[in-house]
Amino acid sequence: MQKAYPDNVDFYIEKKSLKRWNLEWTEVSGVRAVIVIPAICEFKNIKRVLISLAQNDRFCLQKSLIVFVVNNSVSSATEIKDDNNKSISLLREIINKRSSEEIAKTIWNSGMHLGLIDASYEMHLGLIDASYEGKEFNEAIAGVGLARKIGMDTALQVFDYTTSEKKLIISLDADCLVEENYLSEISLFFKKQNVSAATVDFEHNLSEDGINRLGIISYEIFLRHYVAGLLFAQSPFAFHTVGSTVACDHEAYIKVGGMNTKKAAEDFYFLQKLAKHFRINRIDSIKVKPSARESWRVPFGTGRSMIDFTSKKKNIFVYDTDIYIILKGWLDLLHSDLSLNPGQILSETKKIHPELYNFLESRGFSKDWEKILENSKSIKQLNYQRKNWFDAFETLKLVHHLRDTSFPMIDIDSGVKKLFKLVQHTANFEWVDEKISIEEKYSHYLSELRLLEIALHNKNLV
Repeated sequence: MQKAYPDNVDFYIEKKSLKRWNLEWTEVSGVRAVIVIPAICEFKNIKRVLISLAQNDRFCLQKSLIVFVVNNSVSSATEIKDDNNKSISLLREIINKRSSEEIAKTIWNSGMHLGLIDASYEMHLGLIDASYEGKEFNEAIAGVGLARKIGMDTALQVFDYTTSEKKLIISLDADCLVEENYLSEISLFFKKQNVSAATVDFEHNLSEDGINRLGIISYEIFLRHYVAGLLFAQSPFAFHTVGSTVACDHEAYIKVGGMNTKKAAEDFYFLQKLAKHFRINRIDSIKVKPSARESWRVPFGTGRSMIDFTSKKKNIFVYDTDIYIILKGWLDLLHSDLSLNPGQILSETKKIHPELYNFLESRGFSKDWEKILENSKSIKQLNYQRKNWFDAFETLKLVHHLRDTSFPMIDIDSGVKKLFKLVQHTANFEWVDEKISIEEKYSHYLSELRLLEIALHNKNLV
């Protein structure tokens, strides 16, 4: 008998979910959280993340489903497919309680439910074996976005809809570690705050062997410098877009049309869609620890940046803080009453900076905004259109335009100190002298940036 779903879930499953891959799991009831983990060539890391998750609260684990989407494309190298086969064999053995590996005992004793989607067609979905011949990803769309979408869409089919408690879709990666209160803190945050979407705080794992510590510290400084700048500007898109930190409830997931299938930056575009309808909250009581490794898996991001830093000797720079000042001026103007006059608003942008005006002209803002004002029948509609037109991608385009025309990237030393001065963040720089290494100095910068982000985020909540 087919499971009965709420109307919105039924509509999404019927119209928007992918149906090539299906559930392989020991079916349980009462699932209220699904953790989706894409995995390609991650046999060793799958063991690590499972042990990490198994340390979580037993009650939370009993209401959770861990979903691995083991995937590769048709053209993936033999060694990748062989590694995936080992992962699938391990997970199947654990699911079917036939494994002799020590990790299996840890997982069974934790009360954790695991899901794995295999090649056989089933109506009730769980997880996917997207490595099996005939179920591999098409090269044109193969990537982490497709893997996440399959897992997240599958989550909608295993939730217990008889309870009013929030049903959470949590995104994680196979190369991450989590804390013992990871699941309980996420669940408690969504319940107490009654929110629809959030990101979990993160810190790259600096204890791994064989990583470029200076490189990853520099890269995380770059990420946090940018988000701190967006927080200063009070952008609605001031959050990190790290795929392993995203969580939302099932209703928010459905409302924004689900995950996309992009090969990379899937997290950026998914969070952008969520942020147009919901506030992206921040869970800073726990931390996810993504790997700091070099990686070929995506064309940009942490792994690619580490390859460039190490092999191509590319230094990492940050945006000039003056860009955030211009962004703040523009957002203040966009959300003011002056924005109700399409002729005046563009004229006012020249006073903020000429290149802001040039950018908006090149993007067709004037004509678009006239139409938006004509069609917006309420303040609520207009506020949505403000975020819809000047979204996270448009924000980044403006930042890059200002970088390319007026404010080149600057070194980390100058950029961090300039940002701290701008936001009046009091940091102790007495330790900055010629006796400490660049890595030590940058570690101090990173610690201060982490504190600054939380302070700015909390300030914006007031």
